Amino acid sequence: MTVYDVAIVGAGPAGSCAAIAARHAGARVLLLDRAEFPRDKACGDGIAAHALDVLAELGVPDPVAGYAPVPVLRMVGPGGGAVARALPRPAYTVPRRVFDARLLTEAVATGAEVRTHTVRHLDVRDDLVEIDGEFAARAVVGADGAGSVVRRALGFAPNPPGHLALAIRGYAPARPGGGQPSRCPAAAWAAHPGAGPVGDGSANIGYGELLRGRPVSRAHLLDRLFALLPGVDPAAVTGLRAHHLPLSTRRPPPGRGRIVLAGDALSLINPFTGEGIFYAVLSGALAGDAALAGQEAATRYTASLRSRLGRHLRHSRAAAWLASRRWVVDRAIRAADRDQRVFAALVDLGLGDGLLDGRTLGRIAAGR
Repeated sequence: MTVYDVAIVGAGPAGSCAAIAARHAGARVLLLDRAEFPRDKACGDGIAAHALDVLAELGVPDPVAGYAPVPVLRMVGPGGGAVARALPRPAYTVPRRVFDARLLTEAVATGAEVRTHTVRHLDVRDDLVEIDGEFAARAVVGADGAGSVVRRALGFAPNPPGHLALAIRGYAPARPGGGQPSRCPAAAWAAHPGAGPVGDGSANIGYGELLRGRPVSRAHLLDRLFALLPGVDPAAVTGLRAHHLPLSTRRPPPGRGRIVLAGDALSLINPFTGEGIFYAVLSGALAGDAALAGQEAATRYTASLRSRLGRHLRHSRAAAWLASRRWVVDRAIRAADRDQRVFAALVDLGLGDGLLDGRTLGRIAAGR
């Protein structure tokens, strides 16, 4: 049995970035995924500038090539107030079938080995981890999504009600003239309808709701989606798929010993916006680097995550708590409409690693 330096379970953005980072450090890397790429993945498809910064540091060549920047971000409050502004830095809507395949292609180009394999069992030994009795590695990165097998193998429970959302995504014809809003936070403040123009005549549309212990049906999600995006013709929507969003408000430990978690497997979904690509590529890169430490991988990874995202995650949790109050959202929308700096702060907080600074909070509290 070949022993790899790093085995990565899941070849999405977190897994591919982990592979690229580990390969840059000279590790022998195995990437395992149950799907063959390219494959679809239910998601909002938004790629913010913050994620592109991480990918540039990894040397990934233009992962959004061929896609035009999103022209405007429009946010709507529960009271009906709205703000529409150009983003401080360009963001893109790239279908995950395209985006994920590009990252995996780069991982392979760096020398990572890819196998199509459904992981079922991990056996942790003193000096390595065996996977299904077929593969072995000195460290493992679990980047296998919301239903992570690696997370379960570590004994970490899934997110409980109140810290887990359910979303549905589809594609609809874009509005003429590029007028489709790229994101529409919360006409129902614990929910996020949205639409993002892809650039090929279609738009990614989606709606998500926080789960609070009661079942949420597909029919309910669709009813809310079409009610909150009234310009969408249900008959013209294709590619409808539902998916869970484990929110960062309740994360498991980043790992234990030789095993670490990244992306959705670590519940790295922004509770304020539902965004997860930035967290995925960043945590994947940090995990791939930390995995070179072998038995100390989790210790090293925990420290790097805390240094890079710890303060932001505390602020995003506070923002999600504040956003559960209608009047706060309405005041935030009003302040963002009147003040470009408030708008930029909310974008950084929701799409990247921004913070709730005192000036922004003051403007929101004043409602101006």
